[in-house]
Amino acid sequence: QVQLTESGGGSVQDGGSLTLSCVVSGGSLTSFFLGWFRQAPGKEREGVAEITARWGDTNYADSVRGRFTISKDHVKKTVYLQMNSLKPEDTAMYYCAAGRPTTPLAPSGYDYWGQGTQVTVSS
Repeated sequence: QVQLTESGGGSVQDGGSLTLSCVVSGGSLTSFFLGWFRQAPGKEREGVAEITARWGDTNYADSVRGRFTISKDHVKKTVYLQMNSLKPEDTAMYYCAAGRPTTPLAPSGYDYWGQGTQVTVSS
């Protein structure tokens, strides 16, 4: 019943910014961890950022720490990923997900996934 709907992907230049949004329906943001993951062609899906179900604590991949910020709005039931100082290596399909992971930023810990939104950063 939980559905995730993503938006905000696009094409930007090196150093640009982009904000991704994910609307959560059929569940409460306090019931799940919310995460952003990305997958480039030929690579495994990797965790980018994560925000906890109840306290709003966050986890970030080392590669994006200081550049990306995950946040959530419980009223709008939306999770965001603010991406600044984008680099070409950030180019990937980005997915939002909900679940109850036991390992930080582990895709296997998430049960519900959005359809993905493409982020392309040109050099």
